[in-house]
Amino acid sequence: MEVKCLFLSRPCTHLITLPDLPATSGGKAFGLRKAQQEERINEINQQFLDDPKYSSDEDLPSKLEAFKKKYMEFDLNEDGGIDIMSLKRMMEKLGVPKTHLELKKLIMEVSSGPGETFSYSDFLKMMLGKRSAILKMILMYEEKAREQEKPTGLPAKKAISELP
Repeated sequence: MEVKCLFLSRPCTHLITLPDLPATSGGKAFGLRKAQQEERINEINQQFLDDPKYSSDEDLPSKLEAFKKKYMEFDLNEDGGIDIMSLKRMMEKLGVPKTHLELKKLIMEVSSGPGETFSYSDFLKMMLGKRSAILKMILMYEEKAREQEKPTGLPAKKAISELP
C-alpha cells in the first residue's frame, strides 16, 4: 500500500512504522517489550534459584528481585544486554562517570562473551559471585548510600520529659 504525503504529491518516505520506533518510546509496544523482558529475566532468576551453587546465598529471592529492577532500569533497548551507552548512562546516574576505555574494560571484565555487551546472566554472576568487579562495588556503594540517607526537614518535636 502506497501512502501519499500530505505536503508533497508523491509517495511518503518518512513514515515511522511500529518496528522502527525506538525502544524508549511509550505506549502498548513499550509495555509489551517490558513484559517480555521481565518474563525472560524471571526465567533466568528461576535458573539461579534452582542452581545448587547459589543455594547457600541468604535471601537470594529478594537479591534477584533487586538485581532485576536495576538491570531493567538500565537495559535501554530491551535487547537483553547492557551495551556501552547503557553502562555509561548507569555510571553517570550513579555519580561515577567513566571514560569510554574504562567502560570497555568494565564490560570485558563482566562479559562472558566477546561482544561489547553483557547479559543479565553475566550481571547476576558478577553480583552473586566471589569476584570483585568494579561495577559490583559501585552498585553496592549506591545501595549503602541509599540506606544511610539522612532525614530532611525539621527534627521531630521532643516531649518535655525528653529534654535534658
